[in-house]
Amino acid sequence: MAEEQNKKPCRFWIWASASVVFRLILISFPGNLNLSSRPEVSTPLTSIRRLAEGYWLKQASMSPYAGSMYHGSPLLLSVLGPLTVQRIKGQPSHLLCSLVFVIADILSAMLLRGIGQKLQMAYGLNARLLGFFMDKVILPCGDIAALVYFWNPFTIVSCVGLSTSPIENLAVILALFGAVTRRVPLAAFGFVMATHLSLYPATLAIPIIIILRYGLDAPPIKLFLQTRSVENEKSSTSTVSKQAKSKQTTHLPFLWKTVAHFLFWVLLWSLYVLVLCALSLNKYGGLEEMFKRTYGFILSIEDLSPNIGVFWYFFAEVFDFFRNFFLIVFHVNVLFMLLPLVIRLKHRPCFLAFVYLAISSILKSYPSVGDSALYLSLWALFVNELVDMKFSFFLFCGYLGISLLSPVMHNLWIWRGTGNANFYFGNAIGYACFQIVFVVESVSAMLNHDRALRRSSSNHGEVKS
Repeated sequence: MAEEQNKKPCRFWIWASASVVFRLILISFPGNLNLSSRPEVSTPLTSIRRLAEGYWLKQASMSPYAGSMYHGSPLLLSVLGPLTVQRIKGQPSHLLCSLVFVIADILSAMLLRGIGQKLQMAYGLNARLLGFFMDKVILPCGDIAALVYFWNPFTIVSCVGLSTSPIENLAVILALFGAVTRRVPLAAFGFVMATHLSLYPATLAIPIIIILRYGLDAPPIKLFLQTRSVENEKSSTSTVSKQAKSKQTTHLPFLWKTVAHFLFWVLLWSLYVLVLCALSLNKYGGLEEMFKRTYGFILSIEDLSPNIGVFWYFFAEVFDFFRNFFLIVFHVNVLFMLLPLVIRLKHRPCFLAFVYLAISSILKSYPSVGDSALYLSLWALFVNELVDMKFSFFLFCGYLGISLLSPVMHNLWIWRGTGNANFYFGNAIGYACFQIVFVVESVSAMLNHDRALRRSSSNHGEVKS
C-alpha cells in the first residue's frame, strides 16, 4: 500500500509533465495550427490578434479601443502587448505569448490540485464526524481535476490558439484557491482580476463569501443535527464530549470579520486596478472609455460575428425595436438563477461556484471553449460525490460530437458556401443543450448524494442504537 501511495504522486507528475511538453510541441508549429482564427477558440474579447491591434494603435498614439477591434483590459494590453511585437528569429510569431499561456495553465492546474486536496480532506473529515466511513475508496480529486485541466482538449486549444482564456481562468481559480485556503487578500485579488477581465465572474462573490463565512463543502446541516439527536439518546460516559463535538459541527460560527476583511480587500484591489487603468488610458478617454468599450461591449453585444454561443444569431435576426428588451431578458436570466441555487446549495459553496461558472458559460455574450474547460475542471473536483451521475457517456459523446462538427459546419458555411448560418447555429444550439443537461444532471447527482448520506446516517444511527 505504501508503495502504491508513493507511485501515485509520481504518476501525476509524469502525466503533468507530458501535457506541458505536448503544449510546447504544439506551439512550435508555424501559425499555431491556425487555431487562433477559430471562432470556438478566439472571441472579440479573448483574441490575441485583436490585442496586438490594440497595442499597435496605442503605440501609434491612438486609443487602443479605436476602430472597434480591441475590447479587453488595458492592463492585459500592457502586459501582453509588448510580447506580441517581439520576435525570436526562426521561431513562430507570438511564441512568447504562447509561453505565457502555458505558464498560466500550469499555475491553474496546480491551484486546482490544491483546492482538490482541501476538499478531499473535508470530505473525509465530514464522514468521520457523521460517525461512519465510506465503503468506497476516496478518489484523489485534486490530482484528477489538475489532470483534467492539463489534458482537456478545450484547455489545450485555448492555450495553443492564442486565446487569453487561460489568464482569465487563472484569475478565477486563484480566487477560489484563496477562499479555500482562507487567504483573504489572495481571494479578493483573484476575484477582482477575474471580474475585471471578463465581468461574469462577479457572480462568484456569493460562493466566495459563503466559503469564507462557513467553510468548505459539507453535507447538509440536518445530517449533523440528526447525528447529535442519536448520540443524545445513548447513555455513555463520553456523552458530554460527543455533544460538544456535535455542537462544534452544527453551529458554525458567523465569521463576519472574515467577510468584512474580504470586502475591504476587494475594495482596495478594485481601487488599485482602476487607478492603473486610468493611468494607462489617461490620454485616450480614461475610465469612461474603458467601461464603454469593455463592459458596455459585453452587455450590448455589438459584435455579431459567429461563435459557439446563441446570442449572435438571435440578435442578428431580431428587430432593432426589440433589441434592448431582449438584451435585458438574456442578461437578467443569469441573475434570476443566483438566489434559488444559493438557497439549495449553500452547504456546498465550491460546487455552487462550479454551477455559476457553467451557467455563465452558457449565457455569455461571447463564449469560447476556454470557458467550458474551466467548469469541466471544477466539476472534476467532485468526482467522489458525482460518481453516480446519470447520462455521463451520453454527455461525453455529445461534447465530442459537437467539437468535431463545429469546424465542419463553419467550413461548409463560410468557406465552401454549400451551407448557411443555420448549419453553424444548429451546432451552437446543440452545444448549449448539452451544457444545460450537464449542469442539471450534476446538480441532481449532488443532491442525490446528500440524500444518500442522510439515509446512510440514519441506518448507521439505528445500528449503533
